[in-house]
Amino acid sequence: QVQLVESGGGLVQAGGSLRLSCAASGRTLTNVGMGWFRQAPGKEREFVAAIGGSGDTTKYSDSVKGRFTISRDNAKNTVYLQMNSLSPEDTAVYYCTSRTYLSGIAISPHMYTYWGQGTQVTVSS
Repeated sequence: QVQLVESGGGLVQAGGSLRLSCAASGRTLTNVGMGWFRQAPGKEREFVAAIGGSGDTTKYSDSVKGRFTISRDNAKNTVYLQMNSLSPEDTAVYYCTSRTYLSGIAISPHMYTYWGQGTQVTVSS
């Protein structure tokens, strides 16, 4: 059973930065597509960023492009989300997710199989 555990969330002022980590256990996720989604109160879960299995391809939502960077360390079975220039609109629970076997990028939550429990990111104005 694959487990994804996020960490690194917290409270930060607008303009600040946070780095989220997602550590996978139970199976090596090398060469498997992974992503980050977020869900704000009263809103649907939305795509944030995705990375291909090799780490060479990435995709971002328009709202975070240029501010967030997704990366992965396959040796550590870990995916990261570096978040810069944070704004109150980025406040949400952030979820790490993984596809089952496919290495390609996906932006729909239905393309992912495993999900972490989420980590809260709160940006104060």
